[in-house]
This record gives sequence, C-alpha cells and structure tokens, in this order.
Amino acid sequence: MKFAFSNAQMRAADEAAIAAGTLAETLMERAGSALADAVERAAQRLGVGDALFVCGGGNNGGDGFVAARILMERGYETAVLCLAERFSEACKGAKAKYRGEILGRIPRRRYALVADCLFGTGLDRAPAGDNAALIRFINQSGAYVISCDLPSGLNEGGIAFDPCVVANETVTMGQLKQSLLLADGADVAGKISVADIGIPAEGGAEVWEDADVAALFPKKKSHSNKGNYGSVAILAGYGSLGAPLMAVGAALKSGAGYTELWLPCAESRETDEMRRTVFAAKYPACIVNFYTGNPLLAKAVAFGMGASVGESQYEMLQTLLKNEGCGALVLDADALNALSAYGKAPLKGHRCPVVVTPHIKEFSRLTGKSAAEILADPVPCAQAFAREYGVTVVLKNNRTVITDGARTAINTSGSPALAKGGSGDALTGFLAGLCARGVPPFEASCAACYLMGMAGELAADALGEYSPTACDVIEQIPSAILSLQ
Repeated sequence: MKFAFSNAQMRAADEAAIAAGTLAETLMERAGSALADAVERAAQRLGVGDALFVCGGGNNGGDGFVAARILMERGYETAVLCLAERFSEACKGAKAKYRGEILGRIPRRRYALVADCLFGTGLDRAPAGDNAALIRFINQSGAYVISCDLPSGLNEGGIAFDPCVVANETVTMGQLKQSLLLADGADVAGKISVADIGIPAEGGAEVWEDADVAALFPKKKSHSNKGNYGSVAILAGYGSLGAPLMAVGAALKSGAGYTELWLPCAESRETDEMRRTVFAAKYPACIVNFYTGNPLLAKAVAFGMGASVGESQYEMLQTLLKNEGCGALVLDADALNALSAYGKAPLKGHRCPVVVTPHIKEFSRLTGKSAAEILADPVPCAQAFAREYGVTVVLKNNRTVITDGARTAINTSGSPALAKGGSGDALTGFLAGLCARGVPPFEASCAACYLMGMAGELAADALGEYSPTACDVIEQIPSAILSLQ
C-alpha cells in the first residue's frame, strides 16, 4: 500500500523538516539531485546530451537550478530559462551556484529535453503573463518533458488550470501527491516517480495495490457452503430494471453465497411470473423475490439503482436505514436523489453501516456544493460528509475517493471505458456482494473500486475504450480477481 498526500500536508511536512533542523538548501540539493538523475536517465534513453530547465523564482525553480548545475558537472550541456524577477532565498543561492547559461527570453533553439520547474505545491490560481507563456512554450516545444514535483498549472484537487504543463513524466519530491492522481492529474503527470528527500509525512490517503485487494480474496476452505458467504439483496424500484440487473450481474461475481433481486409487485400475478421468468433466463443463479417478503434479512442490501424518486422510495429508504440487522446498506443513484429531494435527516439516524456511492453531480445535490467546488478539493469534501453522517463515501470520478471519515483512499485503477451507463450500478452490486461476505464497508469499497477499475481496463484491452458496455465489464471481473493471484 502506498500513501498520497495533499499539497497542504506536504508543505506542512516540509516546514516541519526544516524546523527539526534540515536546512532548506539541503532539501533543495536532494530534490535537484533526484531531478538531475531523472533527466540523465531520459537523456540516455533519447541519446541526447543537452537539456533546458525552465525555472521559476521559488523553491521549485531552485530545484531546477541545482539539477542543471549537477548535470553540467557531469558533462551535459544545460541551459536555464528563467523570467522571474523575485526569488526565494534558497532559489537565490541555487541560482548563484549555477555557472551555465541563463536565458532571459524564450529561445528559438529546440531542445530534446525540457525540465519544468516553474511551480510546486503552492499554486492556487491560473498561471498568467510570463508564466503562462513559459507553460505554452513547454507544451509546444515537442520535447520530452519532465516536471519537477508537479506539472506547473496543476492545482490541489488535480484540476489543470489553463494553461498547464502536460508532462511525459513527473518526479515528485518527498511523498506521492494526491493532485497527481486526481482528475486531470492522471492525464498531465505522465509516468510518476517519487524521490525520497527525507521529508516524512503523516495522514495521507491510502492507495491500494494488488496485494491489499488480494488479501480480501483468500483461498476458500473446502469445508464451507453458500451460507458461509452471506446473501446480498438488490432492491429494484419502479423505474428502470436494467440498472438493478447490472447490479445483480456484478454481485454474482463477488463471492457472496446468495444473490437476490427484489421486485415491486405488478398489477397481476401473471405479470409477476413473466418478469420472474425473464430475469431467471438472464441470471438463473439469482433468486427473484417480490416485496411481499422481507429483503431486510439479507446480510447486505443495495438500493437506488433505477428506483426513480418519489415518496414511496423515500419511505423504503427510511425503513432500510432503521434496519439494525443489516451488515451493510449500499445506496446509489435514486436513493441519493431521494435524500437530496426529501431531506438527509434519516441518514443521520441510520442503525446499520451505510455506504453512499455518488458521482460528482449526485454529491453536489447531496451537499449543496457546486461540482466545481467538489472537484477543486474532493478529498476534504468527501471526508466532511462521511464524518457528519457517519457513513462511508465512495465519491466516483476517474479517480474515486473513498472515505469513512477516519481512513481515506484514492483508487487509481480504471479506464475511460467505464464512462458508460451501468458502470456505477455494477460497482454498487459488487460492493454490496463483498459486504455480504463480511468485508467491512471501507475495505469492501476500496476493493470493489479497484477490481471494477481493473475489469474496465481488461474490457478496454479486449474491445477498445469506446465499445465496452457495463455487461462487458462485468464479464471481466473474474479475470481481474484471478490476476491478483
């Protein structure tokens, strides 16, 4: 398991390291050396002997001056492009030690390697003026681009300002940064490596890897039966039936002992029997029930997929939230929309573990925050909601944030192939299935997001990023689980 830290956490860790006796100049030398090593490796791959460092006046620029000096000492031809007028003290010192060429305007010469050292973790607004011109120069240079710490123009939540450097690789200093993983960060950072420069940090978000997920899928004991693995109930509403069926399909792949689909009763017994026959033909391993029984006996319950929004659904939601015997209640789609429409008060009184799985727009309706506000800093937004309501939040995006208020994770698996209707329904069903097996909600959420992301990657490998449907992704779940072993 790795950990990823916010920009604010890393600035605090940097300050703490300096307060503990590590000189800022020492940290800059370490960072510059790590950057120099990365540039040298790239130069050797490309077969070139020169590099341009585009530096700002802050400590990120200082890292660039150090790297340029070190590479020049190793025999490389280096130049620094710097249009800054003000410099931090540490950057002044690094600049004074560099004996190579410092350019005061954008050169016409082309460089095969460009190091982006304009901004670090302190950027909070779009670059303008000379800085914007430098970023555009880097992006239009045609060079292999290595960013120091962060691509310049990337903000705390991983949203790329206009303009923002698009790097081939990023050498991030001290610890992995959350902004490199979230939102646009996944597209502009390129290959990410972490340079240990002696800055310990605490409180980062978990980044799960294969081994972490594999631990939740141990080899089954031969002396076991379906009752050992729990039952999951997928509750359909009065809206679309395709959505709960996607959830059923994924739940069947989760390892739960029983998967049940609960349907509202139709106007006639004949219609009910016809629907039961149709669903049994699609998923014969699924038990089809009607609401004349009691779905609350299941170990885990999923509700909201295709349910539609109305008072009857809200009443059912309130009943589910009061169910003390449920191992976990997973709420998606219209369950969340019902809370937004009729009030979130019942969520505070829940008597069973609850997982909510909103995408950004659903979370916007739940919290009253704009989508832009959430995207700008999704981790604290999700954490605040989880703490206020005592739930596990699965805030879905290209990089999903998972938190129960105490622990937080960022899921890094996935593919644009998942950007299609039904993917979220499948995730909910699979997550509920893991909860039915007795996996705690936070861990189940992390594992479900990771494996559904892997399944999306496998579907894209087989069918491309445009063609896979949610059904295609569901079919890849077994391969995703097997790949862990």
